[in-house]
Amino acid sequence: MNTPAIDITNLSKTYGPTGAPAVDDVSLAIQPGTVFGFLGPNGAGKTTTIKIAAGLLTATSGGVRLNGFDVRTRRAAAMSQLGAVLEGSRNVYWTLSAWQNLVYFGRLKGMRKAAARSRAADLLTELDLWDRRHEKVGGFSRGMQQKVAIAAALVADPPVVLLDEPTLGLDVAATRTVKNWIATLSADQGKTILLTTHQLDMVEELCDRVAVIRDGRVIADQPTTELLSRFRRRDTYEIRVEGGPDQLPLLPGGFTAVRDGDGTTITGDVADPQQVYALVDRLRERRVVLRSLTQVQPGLEDVFMTLMKEPRHV
Repeated sequence: MNTPAIDITNLSKTYGPTGAPAVDDVSLAIQPGTVFGFLGPNGAGKTTTIKIAAGLLTATSGGVRLNGFDVRTRRAAAMSQLGAVLEGSRNVYWTLSAWQNLVYFGRLKGMRKAAARSRAADLLTELDLWDRRHEKVGGFSRGMQQKVAIAAALVADPPVVLLDEPTLGLDVAATRTVKNWIATLSADQGKTILLTTHQLDMVEELCDRVAVIRDGRVIADQPTTELLSRFRRRDTYEIRVEGGPDQLPLLPGGFTAVRDGDGTTITGDVADPQQVYALVDRLRERRVVLRSLTQVQPGLEDVFMTLMKEPRHV
């Protein structure tokens, strides 16, 4: 295994002398080039963990290393590895233009002026902001401001990127742009992405691995496909047929039928696939035309809600 790009070890953060820990002994090893989803309800400890990783908060115990550099003891070297967009923060200066922001943050990261200007031009062009590059960011829409913030995080081409709710408040088109960027940053540029979001479909689409945190503790940490399979207790099938539900034979227990446009969708949770085959045979006997038969996998939203309902362990 490579040295983790993000290595979080026994991380804890407590506010006040007797307060409950916001982060409680969290350990995560995120390999280079991974898109890592970090999920949890509000107040679970996600943002606190990310702020510690970004050097904005000090851990009570434990630590974070970015590509081997300790955030606390080798701060400058660690921060050179990192770009971050944090939820609810003004990640860029609203009184400056988009162009000025990107050049400023590039220079702040140690880039030469010519390199910062070239990189800023490329990023603003990719985000369709070139024609408005000299306008103040404070006058931009929420989506445009977020685009500039993400560009500012990437201007120095960091190998590690922290994205805390990067699509919050964005419209569909802007959200798709951010999704495409995340996929490209990982697949084509080999960057490591730590992503928090409440858009679980986005996590399912993009993330190689997912961790779930609740009450400051990590309660799941697995490759996305394994996490989805872990909660598949029975097989769910969908059978789409032509015609309305009134044309169907009596359905066996566990199956339901709902009109779907000019057809019907039959859904069933079964322990034995033979139950599905038997139903298909009965449908054919009634001359019901089958459109499709698919096995439905549990979605990440289903997994997340199941984890949230499990008993808490002290």
